[in-house]
Amino acid sequence: MDRYRFLVVDDHPIFRHGATALIQSDPRNVVVAEAGSVAQALEQLEIQIPDIALVDLSLGGRSGLDLLKTLKELYPQVKTLVGSIHDEAVYADRALKAGARGYLMKQVAGTVLKDAIQTILSGKIYVSPAMQDRMLEAYTVSKDRVSLVSMLSDRELEVLEHLGRGYGVTEIASQMHLSAKTVGVYQDHIKHKLALETTADLRRYAIQWLQEV
Repeated sequence: MDRYRFLVVDDHPIFRHGATALIQSDPRNVVVAEAGSVAQALEQLEIQIPDIALVDLSLGGRSGLDLLKTLKELYPQVKTLVGSIHDEAVYADRALKAGARGYLMKQVAGTVLKDAIQTILSGKIYVSPAMQDRMLEAYTVSKDRVSLVSMLSDRELEVLEHLGRGYGVTEIASQMHLSAKTVGVYQDHIKHKLALETTADLRRYAIQWLQEV
């Protein structure tokens, strides 16, 4: 019997091991590698190319979005499914554009993960029914906080998230491996896109946005 090979990428060992056990509860599936960071994932890909990669978006120093883009460019044959704590209303469309074939929230039941895997293996894209409705209504819904944030680039969104968690420019620069000057430029871009006047306004917005998502 042919088996589908999986790579599980998550920086939380408990979730990683739990996802591995759930995936392998189907005898057709085998997890050939696990990784806790983008760098480890890329190392594993050089050893063996899986059929599906289950990827978290929060991977320490580098975003899972970066990994999705790399997979799309270098390993287009690998189907990717995102499992994340981040609100799908903000991140699902962004993940799909980066190359993912599906997006689900980590708190869903195990049966949903299995359904998502089968959907992707059949050549279709998986998102929750609620997200399907949002996508269908995207062209008629008025601009709210989520749609404004959707105008940000991936890097700008990372900066906004760090601001919402209370990090200063120096800390954000260190986390994202950027210069403080570059982070400042991103902040200016975010303020312009969100029609905010001051950095204090931006920080308040970021905190409120993070609480909502």
